[in-house]
Amino acid sequence: MKIVLLTPAYPLRGGIAASSERLAREFQAMGHEVVLYSFSLQYPSFLFPGKSQYSDDPPPAGLRIEARLNSIHPLNWLWSARALARERPERVVVRFWLPFMAPCLGSVVRLARLFAKHSFRVTALVDNIVPHEKRPGDRLLARYFVRSCDDFVVMSHAVGEEIRTFLPRDADPQQVRFSPHPVYDIYGASIPKAEARRQLGLPLEAQIVLFFGLIRPYKGLDLLLEALPEAPGVHALIAGECYGDWQPYQTLIDQHHLQGRVHLHTYFIPNERVSLYFSAADMVIQPYRSATQSGISQIAYHFEKPMLVTDVGGLPEIVRHGIAGYVVRPEATAIAEAIRDFFEYDRAHTFIEGVRAEKARFSWRQLAETLLHG
Repeated sequence: MKIVLLTPAYPLRGGIAASSERLAREFQAMGHEVVLYSFSLQYPSFLFPGKSQYSDDPPPAGLRIEARLNSIHPLNWLWSARALARERPERVVVRFWLPFMAPCLGSVVRLARLFAKHSFRVTALVDNIVPHEKRPGDRLLARYFVRSCDDFVVMSHAVGEEIRTFLPRDADPQQVRFSPHPVYDIYGASIPKAEARRQLGLPLEAQIVLFFGLIRPYKGLDLLLEALPEAPGVHALIAGECYGDWQPYQTLIDQHHLQGRVHLHTYFIPNERVSLYFSAADMVIQPYRSATQSGISQIAYHFEKPMLVTDVGGLPEIVRHGIAGYVVRPEATAIAEAIRDFFEYDRAHTFIEGVRAEKARFSWRQLAETLLHG
C-alpha cells in the first residue's frame, strides 16, 4: 500500500525524526511505498529551548522526505492537506508527541479527507498524548487531535490509558493498540570500551554510568547527582543538551565536590558519535521523575548495556528488574543503592546476558505490523 507519514524527519534532528525514518525503512522492507511529510517549520525559534532544530548529518538515502508542514500557519495546513490528498495514500500514520502540534496535524488530516477522492485510514503513533511538563489547554488540544484519527498505536500502556480518556466508553478495544518502542539499530556498532574512553577523554579504569539525552527537569539528572556521593568512586558521563537552566545541576556538582567524577558533554550528540558514549559506559541510568517510554532504553539495548530506570510510566515494561538491570524508586538513595550493588557485586556480565535475551522483544517489524493492523 501507499503510506504517508506525518512526522518530523531530516533535516530536523532528534529521536522522533530518527525513529520515524527507521520506521519508514521498515515499511519499505515490507513492500510498501512510503512518503514522509516533515516540517518546514516545526517550532518558532522563540519557543524552541535548544540551540538548533536541525541536523548536521548527511540526508538519509532512499527516503522521500517532503518538508511541507508549518506548525503555526493555517494556510499551510490547507496547502499540505491538498498535497496529501493528491498522494492518494491508503494509510496515513501521524506521529504525535506534543499538544502544540494538534492544530496543525489534526487540521491537515481533516482537510485531506475532504479533498481526497478516496478514503484512507489515519493511525496515530503516539509518544505522549499530554506532555510531562503540562500546560493549560493541553487536554483540549489533544482532544482535537484524537478526534481526527481512526485508531492509535502507543509504545507504553500508560499512554494508551490516557488516550482512552478521550474516547467513548464503548470504543473498540482495538482502537488503541500497544507495541513497545523498537531497538534503535541506526547508530552503528559498539567499539572497545577503552578506545571509546580514550576518544572521549575519560579515565580508562573508572566505573562509569551514562546519563544520555536532552536534559529536562522531569528526567531527574539532579537525582543522579544527589546519588553520586552515596556511590563512592563512581563517575557519571552526562551527554546531551540542557533544555532549561543548568545552574541547579552545577550547584549540586559544586556542593557535593563532584567535579572530578562528573564528565560534562552538555551539547547535542550527533548520530555518528552516539556509539562512543554507550560504548564507554558500564551502565545507562534513566533517573526520570515521570515517563511514558524512552528511546534511550532502546539505544542501550542496541549496545547491550545494563540499565537503571525508575519505576515510572512505561519504563518498567521495557527494563525488567533483575534481568536487564534495575527498576528503582525515583529517589537518590534508591538510585545510589542500585549503583553500588552493580559495581560491588560485579553484575555486569549477568545483566548483559539479560539484555541480549530481552532485546528480541523489540522489533521494528512488530511496530510496523501493529500500525497497519487496524
